[in-house]
Amino acid sequence: MWCVRRFRVRTFRVRALTAATAALALLLGGCAAGDDADGGPIRLRFQSLAWQKESVDANKELVEEWNAAHPDIQVEYVQGSWDSVHDQLLTSFEGGEAPDIIHDASDDLADFAYGGYLADLTDLLPARVKSDIPARSWETTTFGDGIYGVPFLQEPRVVMANKRILESSDVRMPTPEKPWSWEEFRRITKDLTATMGKGRYAVAWPLKEPVSVSLNLGLSAGGQLFHREPDGRVTLRFTEADGVVPGTIHDQVNTDLSASRSTLGTGGSDALPGFFGGKYAMVPLGFSYRQQITQQAPQGFEWIVLPAPAGKDGLAQGVSPQTLSIAEESPYKKEAARFLDFFLQPENMVRLARGDWMLPTGTAALADPSLHTAKDGWATGAAVAEHLRSAPAQSVRGYPEWKDKVATPAYQEFYSGAIDREELRERLVKDGNLVLARYQRR
Repeated sequence: MWCVRRFRVRTFRVRALTAATAALALLLGGCAAGDDADGGPIRLRFQSLAWQKESVDANKELVEEWNAAHPDIQVEYVQGSWDSVHDQLLTSFEGGEAPDIIHDASDDLADFAYGGYLADLTDLLPARVKSDIPARSWETTTFGDGIYGVPFLQEPRVVMANKRILESSDVRMPTPEKPWSWEEFRRITKDLTATMGKGRYAVAWPLKEPVSVSLNLGLSAGGQLFHREPDGRVTLRFTEADGVVPGTIHDQVNTDLSASRSTLGTGGSDALPGFFGGKYAMVPLGFSYRQQITQQAPQGFEWIVLPAPAGKDGLAQGVSPQTLSIAEESPYKKEAARFLDFFLQPENMVRLARGDWMLPTGTAALADPSLHTAKDGWATGAAVAEHLRSAPAQSVRGYPEWKDKVATPAYQEFYSGAIDREELRERLVKDGNLVLARYQRR
């Protein structure tokens, strides 16, 4: 017997089976993703983007535990990929084949939410889930008047440091309570480089993806760049605060020569060999890179996790949490929400966070003692977590195009010294507002 799978007539916010398709599905003993022809269990597809072995194992174990306890609602684990998730989801939405439960990142949700592909979770989620996750995290998945994803894992940017180099230089070691300022960070890296010897640098900035680093760390200095006007439109304005973090990086590379130029176009993993070899004393990276360091560092290598520098707004930092959403076209939204409630129980959040070497958004999970140990820098990350905020461009339509076509090349050229701050400002704002205007007319 062949199956008819979820043919939908798409409207702006709702997709429903047409009467003809529904009748055909019944006549053929329809075997859509939900239930089988014999009245078997409801079947939900959960597309996960977990990729590290510990994370994949944790996700699969939780799915197995759910299935064992809920024979009437079975969840199928589907492996997705961060590299292709946006295009893959768009294709599956348009084709009526979207997974019921969708793992993604909050900065990828805006167009899907506004386009009617994701279910509004406001009335689907239990009160426990909504109250356990702070409002600042919910802001990352709120578009208009609806909530279109559950933010459950978050990753601050921290500074991985060679403990021996820093301790031997008598540098003041920053803590979350007394972090370095951006001015102090620049001064320290300049002085430290002078003591390290030729071809060695105090800091390496892996900036293959420079936009999120620049915007998210820029919040600490009061940078915002994206501003929502009274009429609801978003415009770009580059203030002095927006220039603090980019200016620091630019000056470290081009003026002080305290940051390696060769790492600007690389990813975080590419900087690790130089870090292990003592070429770089510090590397600002996402919190999850700690796993690679523990696995790849040579025997005897001593490293510590430091908070990122602070500005006038302290340790504030933008973040785009990992999210779980429900497809609008899913006929089993309530059942999917029940699975999310189970999946995001505090003890399960801890398992997922440890598997991904990240931090949970839930306050109960974040309080778990295992996330506050000095080993591997967990305590530093947990202390920074309360300062995490929604990334500046989180809900801005057109952000992906602005990032790819305008901001990425502009920041890359600025950091390399090819353009000055005024040209950076003009390109980000003038060219950027032209991009945003096209989306806001839609």
